[in-house]
Amino acid sequence: MELSIYQVDAFSSNVFAGNPAAVVPLETWLDDSLMQRIAMENNLAETAFFVRRPGGGYHIRWFTPNTEVDLCGHATLASAWVVFHQLGFPGSRVEFESRSGVLGVDREGDLLALDFPSRPPRQVQPCEGLLEALGGNPREVWASRDYLVVYDSEAEVRALDPSMRGLMNADRFAVIVTARGSSPETDFVSRFFAPRHGVPEDPVTGSAHSTLIPFWAARLGKTSMTARQVSPRGGVLECEDRGARVRIAGRAALFLKGTIFV
Repeated sequence: MELSIYQVDAFSSNVFAGNPAAVVPLETWLDDSLMQRIAMENNLAETAFFVRRPGGGYHIRWFTPNTEVDLCGHATLASAWVVFHQLGFPGSRVEFESRSGVLGVDREGDLLALDFPSRPPRQVQPCEGLLEALGGNPREVWASRDYLVVYDSEAEVRALDPSMRGLMNADRFAVIVTARGSSPETDFVSRFFAPRHGVPEDPVTGSAHSTLIPFWAARLGKTSMTARQVSPRGGVLECEDRGARVRIAGRAALFLKGTIFV
C-alpha cells in the first residue's frame, strides 16, 4: 500500500521554524495500530490523518509517537494547508469533524484561522513534584486539560530547563508555562511540555491556546492578542477570544511531500 504524506511547518512563514506536522490524506481509515505505527515512525509531535466526509469536509484524527490525542492545533492547520494548496479545495473554509467536535479553518489571505473550542482554566493545586520539575519561581497554577503555570516574566519562561523525568508524573495531559510578553508586539508567551505522550517540548501548540486565550483575555482585558511560543523553533499565533470559541491563526510552509510504503 502506498500513501501520500506531507510535512508542513505550522505557525511559521518559513521552513525550519514553527511546528512540523505530518499529514496523511486517506481514502478510508486505516487500522488504528497502523496509524499509530506511522506516527511513531514519523517521530513528530503529531501526525494527522483525514478522510473525506460524504456530506463535505473531512474527519480528522491526530497521533503523537505513542498515543492518539483529542485536539491538535498545528496539525489541523497543516492539514488545512494541504487541503487548500495540494488537494485543490475550492472554498475559503474547510471543516474537520473530530473527537473535539467540528473544527473550522478559514483561509484569510496567507493566514489560516482555526475555529477551536475554548477551554478556560480554573485555579488548582499542582500535583506533587510539578513545580520542582519545572523550576523557576511560578506565581500561579491553573488547569483545564493541561496544567497552566504562570510566571512573572517572558525571560523566566525562556530560561526554564524542566526535568522531563519529573514532568512524566504530571497528572494532566501536559504542562503549559506562560507569562506576559516583554515586547509591545507580543501579548503573552508560552512553552508546552508533554513528555508522557512522547513530546518533551512541543515547538508551537495550537490546542494549548484554547486555554491560553481565555486566560489572557480575562487577565489583559482584551479579546484580540498576539502570542508567541518561545520554544527553540518558535512560532507566532494571532489569537481572538470569542466566548465559547477561540480563533487561532497562523501561516504554514511545506517542507516535504512523498510516499509511505506499508
